[in-house]
Amino acid sequence: MTVETAGGTTPLTAPDHPSFAEVTAVFARIGLLSFGGPAGQIALMHKVLVEEKRWISETRFLHALNYCTLLPGPEAQQLATYIGWLLHGTKGGVVAGTLFIIPGFFVILALSASYALFQQADILTSLFYGIKAAVLAIVIEAVLRVSRRALRNGVMVALAAVAFIALFFFAVPFPLVLLAAGIVGYVGARQRPDLFAAGSHGGKAKSDIGPAVIDQNVPGVDPSWRRAVGVVAVWGSLWVLPWIGVGLVFGWGSSFASIYVFFSQMAVVTFGGAYAVLAYVAQEAVVTFGWLQPGEMIDGLALAETTPGPLVLVLTFVGFLAAYRDSLWLDPLLAGVLGAALTTWATFVPCFLWIFLGAPHIERLRNNKAVSGALAAITAAVVGVILNLAIWFGMHVVFNEVERVTWGQLNMALPVLPTIDWIALALCVLAGILVFRTRLDMLWTLALFGILGLAVGLLP
Repeated sequence: MTVETAGGTTPLTAPDHPSFAEVTAVFARIGLLSFGGPAGQIALMHKVLVEEKRWISETRFLHALNYCTLLPGPEAQQLATYIGWLLHGTKGGVVAGTLFIIPGFFVILALSASYALFQQADILTSLFYGIKAAVLAIVIEAVLRVSRRALRNGVMVALAAVAFIALFFFAVPFPLVLLAAGIVGYVGARQRPDLFAAGSHGGKAKSDIGPAVIDQNVPGVDPSWRRAVGVVAVWGSLWVLPWIGVGLVFGWGSSFASIYVFFSQMAVVTFGGAYAVLAYVAQEAVVTFGWLQPGEMIDGLALAETTPGPLVLVLTFVGFLAAYRDSLWLDPLLAGVLGAALTTWATFVPCFLWIFLGAPHIERLRNNKAVSGALAAITAAVVGVILNLAIWFGMHVVFNEVERVTWGQLNMALPVLPTIDWIALALCVLAGILVFRTRLDMLWTLALFGILGLAVGLLP
């Protein structure tokens, strides 16, 4: 690789390998600036790590992203962990992945406490009345954004349509939908790899960036069974020990134990990120456990949209409210903090396990077409999952009552038409215009609609 200079051409060499302190500083910066959901967070990492620092090549970045998209949990946080591992092994992965979470965790913790304390205040109710309309527009934009990337042919469109029908009309558990899509993609790619080729996930190939620190080989990669057993032992213990602790202190049937078990289960099945899992978590939190009131999950997503870090931190909000409202003998605020911490730990510790266990093997499968096919099919099915969520959100924002209808094998939620809220509908239309026509920054959009909500609250 060469670049032109006044004196001719000069070879462009890879930069020096970054020190651990440099990696820590850069990922701290990324963690503080990682607004905008997974699309914005991945774009930020690409800009900093591929284009500016040249610590990782375009090809390796996209390969790592492909693997992270296949995993349960937030792909952006797992991508940060993967790249940190490539740069400085396990300690680099731990630091990169943790710094991606920490700023958003403390912000969402403070917002959750404020929500729990002042939720009944008219001013907060009015604020979220407007913000919900903006969140709905953001979710719809996510459907279109992912669909443009994932639905490249008729097969992918069909996978998305089948996923939506299974979820919306028949209430099929979404992990089964994504598992089926992955199997279809894996098998299909072996027969017709042209139909199931994984895309670039929005990253532009930049041949003029120059060589990266990480190119062909990664020192210390050891995808052996001995290493795998050690990784599972360490991270499995870190995953299980808090559950044992809360069980011994508070009781195995306590709210804290239930919180930890539920969100540990979510960590295993949260394919597709926060948008994909939200409808299921909301249903379980409201109907099964009684942790939240209807519509509060949308409030939580609105809070998570305004904070740095993964959107799946909305689960931290759920864990806080669950423990706050069933605090046993603890002070409610202290219980809420404990519930939020348990939820966050149960959600993200498995993410490190998936990366440290699988990354060495994935590094040896960079050109495996079957794995790429499974990724492409799952990404297509996620479009149907997010579309289902968008409709579910829309019904709860625009209508005051939503009922579940069963007829034979059909099992779906439908709005009670006479309960339509025309002001909420108007706000949703306005939010859609701003999001799709003006490309107003997400934080400004949420702030604007929070102000509009307050204005509506002042109406007689």
